[in-house]
Parts: sequence; structure tokens; C-alpha cells
Amino acid sequence: MFGFALWSIVPLDRNVLGREGLRLGLDLAGGSYLVYQADLSGINGTEDEIMDGVKGVIERRINALGVTEPVVEIQKHEGEYSIAIQLPGIADIEKARETIGLFTVLEFREQDNEGNWVPATGIVTVNGTEKELVLSSRYFKENTYVTVSQTTTEILLVFEMDETGAKLFKQISTRLLGKQLAIFLGDEPLRGEDGTIIAPTVQAVIEDRGQITGLSLTDAEELRRVLNAGRIPVPLGSYVNGVFEPSVPLYERTVDATLGADSIHKSILAAVIGIVLLLLFMILYYRLPGLVACLSLGIYGVVLLAIFKLVPVTLTLPGVAGFILSLGMAVDANVLIFERMKEELRGGRSLAAAVEAGFNRAWPAIRDSNITTFIACIVLFWLGGTLGAFMVRGFALTLFIGVALSMFTAIVITRTFLRLITGSQLITNPAAYGVTQFPAKRGT
Repeated sequence: MFGFALWSIVPLDRNVLGREGLRLGLDLAGGSYLVYQADLSGINGTEDEIMDGVKGVIERRINALGVTEPVVEIQKHEGEYSIAIQLPGIADIEKARETIGLFTVLEFREQDNEGNWVPATGIVTVNGTEKELVLSSRYFKENTYVTVSQTTTEILLVFEMDETGAKLFKQISTRLLGKQLAIFLGDEPLRGEDGTIIAPTVQAVIEDRGQITGLSLTDAEELRRVLNAGRIPVPLGSYVNGVFEPSVPLYERTVDATLGADSIHKSILAAVIGIVLLLLFMILYYRLPGLVACLSLGIYGVVLLAIFKLVPVTLTLPGVAGFILSLGMAVDANVLIFERMKEELRGGRSLAAAVEAGFNRAWPAIRDSNITTFIACIVLFWLGGTLGAFMVRGFALTLFIGVALSMFTAIVITRTFLRLITGSQLITNPAAYGVTQFPAKRGT
């Protein structure tokens, strides 16, 4: 196990089992963090299911943009839903906003008598109730494709609508025959690579299927990608003075990569100092058992890093703190065991019997203390997800995994090493075990 773990983490940026090294959070790798509210007004269906769908669509769209290891989380607070998005590697907030802007529902607009672009709407019966709906990308099926006309060699963007969209498009296309229908992203019209507004002319009545002409290949492929990445059933933005503003983030922040590198450097320095002091204490105070504990701690650290790399766990600065804290807590069990061993040795037990008794009698205290830590980690992880405090979740997760592994390290690895030493009778000097002398044996 140690050999596999060591092979998997050296070097830390090595590709193992399809994983590209340790995954670092925004505060270590740099990037952007944005939160958008979801406008669920007028939406039919279960809110949790709708938000799960929104999350899935956003993840697919971000992955289509090539952003490395994005994190998308659903937040719910006082009945309001929002989406939190982490974009590692994008520390330019304007670029991050531009990326997030693709998540807004694409809307079709027509020109009024004054030449202004206004939402193209129609009256559709939904569940027995007539509603005025805006034609948008939420009614497109995810099978849009680009082709070339066999007769005119024009670029064609072919699309298909769902049942509601077909009814809506039929009304609007009938009304707008010979007129333009523009595509908007929020309040901004989509523009082609030449800078002109994408506003194709309606040439026929469209129902369930249709095609858009007049696009360049680049524009057609871009629009196809956005439409096929998934339909977002709700607009994302934020409420400003009671009015919903699409594409406007509720909260945003960026972390510069330089600051992240400095945090990593300081974290490594803190870990080294802590580990050196820990090793010195264990060896000087517990002698041979302390040295065994240090060897076990080395195995523990390597295996824990392998778990972080292979799962993978996103390491944030609080997560690194949880990792360092778990290193110290990994020795807690050894301290309890070694103190019980010393008591048993002073009471006259043999080395082998003292080792077994020390582990057996220390186990209830180790078990109970770790269970309370697990409970605290679970509560922190749950609250972090509910309140959107993802840094707290990182701390809770790394601490939970670390403490769970420390139980295995103390009970299995340290015990195995001590059994080998006592069974071989290589070292029998009582001073090596932190005891001045062994009293007369009273049995096993």
C-alpha cells in the first residue's frame, strides 16, 4: 500500500490513473468565484430537481469551454436558490463574467414600431392555463447541428423545438414572416465574428423544426455548442432593488495566482515546522515506540496525499490546514497507546503483553475521541454546503479523511511494527521504551 501510494504521488503533478496531479482550490491555484441567483418565478416543477438540472447544464457548458476542474454548487438560503461557480485559472473577473454570461437563457427578440428590440412572445396553453411566454433557448432540444445546403452551399444551423416551443415558434414566425428575429444574451445581442447582430429573417412558418441561414461557420458552430450544451430552465443573475437582473452576479471575487503560490509556500513551511517538532517530541519522549510512530506517520502522510490525488480532493488553504491538523491528531492515538504500554510495563507485564494490552485498553478512548471529531466534521461539511462556505467544507473533508486514516495507521501499522520488534527480542532495554526499568514480571 505504501509503495503504490508513493508511486502515485511522486511527483505531485504526475498523471496517475487519468488524474492530473493534486487538485488545488481557488485560494491556492488562483481563479474566480461567482454566485448567481436563480429566478424560479413562473417555473413549474420541483425546485430541487430544476436546480439539479441547472447544475448539470452549467457543468457541461463549463467543460465545453475547457476550464480546468470547475466546481459548481447549489446553494439554498431562506427559500432562495443560487448557483456558486469556481473557475480555477481564470483570475480576470471580466473574463469570468464573460464565461458565466453563456449560462443565461438565450432570448429571441423582434423589433417594435420604433425599431427597438423587444422580447418575441406568444400565448401558449400550459397545463390548461394560457400563458404569455418569451421564445428562448429553454425550448430547444439538444440536437442542434450545423450542415451545408446541397443546393446553395449555405451554412445551415438546424434545430428542433419541444412541444411548447413548437406552439410558440409557430405563432411568432407566422407574425414575423419577412421580418428579423434577433438572438439576445441577457440585454446584449449576439454578434457574429464581423460584429453585426445575429438577426436572421423569418422566411417560413416554423413549428417543431427549423433552420437558421446567413451565419458564418464559426458563428454557427458557436451557437450550436451553446444550444446543445443544455437548456437552462431558469435565468441566472441577481435581484437589484427587487428587480431581477440577468447575468449580474450576486457575489464575485478573484484570487491572484501569485497570492496562491505564496499561500502554498507558507503552508509547506508550517507543515515542515510542525512535523519536525512532532518527530522530535515523539522520539525524545517515547524513544523506540516514538520512532515507530514516526515511521507510521510517514506512511500515513504518503497514503493521505495519494487519497487526495486519486479521489481527487480539491485542496484549499483551510483544507491544507485540516491536513496539517490531522497529522498532529494522527499521533494522538499513539500517545494514548504508548502511555498505556508504559503503565503495563511498570506493572510487570512482558513487552509483548504490554503492547497488546496498551492497544486494547487505549482503543475505547481513541474510538470515542475520533467519533466526536467525525461528528464535528460532518456538521461543518453540511453547514458549509448549506451556507456556501466551501472553504469550511474543504477543511472538514480533509480533516475527516485524515482522522479516519490515522485510526488505521495507529491500530494496524504501528501495532504491526511493535509486534515485529517485541517478537524478535531485538531490543529489550527498558530505557528504549521510555521506562527506567522493568519490574519483576507478574505474568502475561
